[in-house]
Amino acid sequence: MRGRRTLWGGRAHVRPVLYMSTRGATRDNPQIKALYERLLAAGKVKKVALTACMHKLLTILNAMLQHRTPWQPQEVQS
Repeated sequence: MRGRRTLWGGRAHVRPVLYMSTRGATRDNPQIKALYERLLAAGKVKKVALTACMHKLLTILNAMLQHRTPWQPQEVQS
């Protein structure tokens, strides 16, 4: 496939919520912010970096649900 790709798979009602929460997490969450900035520094397009952060946030949330643990902020090691 050539050209720009779009997001369309998954649950349509979850995607916009996840997108907006990831936008906020790239500003306030140290883990997601570090990942986002690292991807941008590597030359990724902002939308691609944001999509990778969405996947990371979704993975974190799924693990929290599976283990039934509350959010525990962790320090990011540089």
